[in-house]
Amino acid sequence: MSGNSKLDELRDRIDALDQQIQDLINERAACARDVAGVKAGENRDTHFYRPEREAVILRNISDRNQGPMPDEEMVRLFREIMSACLALEKPLKIAFLGPEGTFTQAAALKQFGHSVKTVAMDGIDDVFREVEAGAADYGVVPVENSTEGVISHTLDLFQDSLLNICGEVELRIHHHLLAKSSDIKIDRVLAHQQALAQCRGWLDANLPQAEHVAVGSNSEASRLVSEATDAAAIASDTAAELYGLTILEHNIEDEPDNTTRFLVIGKQEVLPSGNDKTSLLVSVHNKPGALYKMLKPMAEHDISMTRIESRPSRQAMWEYVFYIDVEGHRENAAVARALDALEQEAFAVKVLGSYPKAVI
Repeated sequence: MSGNSKLDELRDRIDALDQQIQDLINERAACARDVAGVKAGENRDTHFYRPEREAVILRNISDRNQGPMPDEEMVRLFREIMSACLALEKPLKIAFLGPEGTFTQAAALKQFGHSVKTVAMDGIDDVFREVEAGAADYGVVPVENSTEGVISHTLDLFQDSLLNICGEVELRIHHHLLAKSSDIKIDRVLAHQQALAQCRGWLDANLPQAEHVAVGSNSEASRLVSEATDAAAIASDTAAELYGLTILEHNIEDEPDNTTRFLVIGKQEVLPSGNDKTSLLVSVHNKPGALYKMLKPMAEHDISMTRIESRPSRQAMWEYVFYIDVEGHRENAAVARALDALEQEAFAVKVLGSYPKAVI
């Protein structure tokens, strides 16, 4: 068989597979639409988006993937299929910490796919209010970075909010140096203060004379730099495309594994997925041994605690509340027993949500 004949045969095979894939996607979409009809007819389960169901599906896709497509890419493709199918039932509106082009928007799209409407908000508190008011179905907010630590403002807002944590997203953060053109002299570097901190080593080595200017977000830095002739921004490739900037240097972050964790917030309580976390807000009496008594139920019931952070209480001076993440769902027997015991020792316990662990 000649080379051209072999190539033609492979292309014909690809065309046939494309047709099969398209037919199967439409068949799946029809099933999803039928599911919505059944739910509406039975007047039950008003939440069309089910985080635990989606997490199980995506984990199964990753587990059974044999390549050559990498697991992460296969999961991403199926997430987009699921997003498009869900939009046939009910297009979701997702509030995120803006402006357009931020990593928070990228996290929202990673979690929900591109068949949703993302709405940029000016602040994290605005995201909470938008969801609380019912103007958005869910919100996405940053909560911690692997190199810079927690975002305190996000944690503080949970003290008074009635919203639940419905999911989490982990996003690998790659920072690029952007400018209006490749031939400018860089006297200033603009970025969010955390991005400046995450790229400090690279900036000191390569742009030691440049002034570091902290602004509200990396997207805002990109917008300002798009009108400047002496400045560069630290931002994502999405921001470069959005504001028509040139990427001068790729991946200038000091830590190659720099990752930010985001929380999905909503009014929904999420059912167990089989691989979950539970987040708590715990207030204890200010007396000797209080912290030990708070942690003791976790150890006694063999519950793994993955994070603990203290924040000032808004009730009294020099009193603190603790934000705790544990493995397992609140409906799991061991977690439920630990929570019952904790409530006996603590002044107050608030379950912020049980939700699936982040999927790749």
